[in-house]
Amino acid sequence: MTVMPVSSHIPAGGPPEYEGARDQDDKALLRAAVELTRDLGEAKARIYWPDMLGSAVVGYAALAGAVLAPALWLTVLLGVVSTLALYRALLFIHELTHLHRDALPGFRTAWNLAVGIPMLTPSFMYEDGHTIHHSRKRYGTPDDPEYLPLALMKPWTLPLFLLVALLAPPALVVRYGILAPIGIIFPRLRRLIWERFSTLAINPDFRRRAADPQNRRRFALLEAGAALWAMAVIGTLVVFGWRPLAVVLVVLSGVAVLNQLRTLVAHLWENGGEPMSVTAQYLDTVNVPPPGHVAALWAPVGLRYHALHHLLPSLPYHSLAEAHRRLSAHETAQVTYARASYRGMGLLVGRIAASTMQRPKGRMPGAQAKGAASLETAPSNAGRA
Repeated sequence: MTVMPVSSHIPAGGPPEYEGARDQDDKALLRAAVELTRDLGEAKARIYWPDMLGSAVVGYAALAGAVLAPALWLTVLLGVVSTLALYRALLFIHELTHLHRDALPGFRTAWNLAVGIPMLTPSFMYEDGHTIHHSRKRYGTPDDPEYLPLALMKPWTLPLFLLVALLAPPALVVRYGILAPIGIIFPRLRRLIWERFSTLAINPDFRRRAADPQNRRRFALLEAGAALWAMAVIGTLVVFGWRPLAVVLVVLSGVAVLNQLRTLVAHLWENGGEPMSVTAQYLDTVNVPPPGHVAALWAPVGLRYHALHHLLPSLPYHSLAEAHRRLSAHETAQVTYARASYRGMGLLVGRIAASTMQRPKGRMPGAQAKGAASLETAPSNAGRA
């Protein structure tokens, strides 16, 4: 077996369609994915802990510097550093959803204390919903909170999809600092908050079910912590004035927009709502592997191998590069495997934009078209990790 350079089998316009993939699986690919990665499943504490904590420390230090900087150029420079570092720290929420509960003792709690609560994105906002996204029968359907047929929608929905992320940080302050305390008094409001504003979702028709009994207390503690933190953030206006909070919100809006851009190119978004085979799901998802290095900034913590992650969702992020190398070298599996690889964000955004401008009428079945219409009229969620 020989390893082909990635660039040699990434078509300039994206991967060709895989005939029959919607209903059938490439069993050779699925078998190779499992067999070639049996030794890569261990989540290594020596990688997870320094990466997460280091990203958080750098992010907060740069954020403090941006707030205190005497010159605008220094505020901007430190703000960019803070945005990238906090973005990386935040995206460990994705790993938390897939880690076995016994894999890294204390890591989930530490992440929530260091990142989730301070950034008003506690881990329960990703739990449950992301599990649905990985469901074999519900991926890409109207039941998927993390899927909309963006490539089949109107052109102006794409900038709207990105602009709504700008509102995420102030919306989270309101959600936790104002609505959550009021919800204690008014059960109907609390139920509405839980159903509509407690999941990192892009499908505006998604309604979250009540928390399972085994998670209810943990979720309540995380929400209480975020609510107390949000009220403290609001209180800083009285103590420190508007400038520090404005700088913080601008940085967090940058994190939200960067994540929304990554979400926009994480899939091809071409499914109209029908169930798909695992292979079809893989081909509707995107890898942006080396030799390019920019993707490591906008798709960190292994998310540049997002399609591979959908094949092997339990594989730790630090193992994905090696898994990609092995599958790219597999004589049989590489034929299909290479078709999910792209060169960069620009190509993917252009592909989706071109698809929206060429959209023939009637491409979406009823249920999914209804969800798309909801986004086109009133987007309600702030994106996902």
